[in-house]
Amino acid sequence: MLTTKEKLLNLNWIKTNGMIPTIIQDYLSSEILMHGYMNQEAFLKTQKDGLVTFYSRSKNRLWTKGEKSGNYLKVIEITTDCDYDTLLILVQSTGNTCHLGNKTCFFLTQSSVSFLFELEKLIEERKNNITNNSYTSDLYRSGTSRIAQKVGEEAIETILASMKKDKTELINESSDLIYHLIVLLHDQGLNLRLVLNNLKKRKKEKKNHE
Repeated sequence: MLTTKEKLLNLNWIKTNGMIPTIIQDYLSSEILMHGYMNQEAFLKTQKDGLVTFYSRSKNRLWTKGEKSGNYLKVIEITTDCDYDTLLILVQSTGNTCHLGNKTCFFLTQSSVSFLFELEKLIEERKNNITNNSYTSDLYRSGTSRIAQKVGEEAIETILASMKKDKTELINESSDLIYHLIVLLHDQGLNLRLVLNNLKKRKKEKKNHE
């Protein structure tokens, strides 16, 4: 079985007339962000710089996504399909990908995972821009001890709800727990991506030891 590196060496540039369709996907939320085309020069530049670069057919030149807006697409992983004539690139996006100011160029219903990152973005904004009449801002004003205390309280209430076998209450308390945990992570300069990356790392390590 070919490795990903070997597959990329076998890209079918002849079949695609030197222009391979490229799908860009968020590596955490799995959202499809955009679609473009790469010639060999754009592909090599993308690999070298670690930022997605397309060949713009309208501008007739290489185009690094974000070169004007600053909304770059940092490459996490590159792979191809079974026919070696389409690329899929997993990325970490900066800002909104679509030129219309949207997260994605496609009109899709927001996934549960992507909603979590939107919530996280809002929480970070409340941290950096303290506003009145905002519960999140009040938490950050109160400091780490209070935020940590709230996580503890919500954890206990989640446990109690499970012991009572009250599913509705368990969902509500779990929601409160996750929200306050995200607040605490950002209070410490951390985020959900780091937690998910750690979980992925643990899964990989466990698999290697099996």
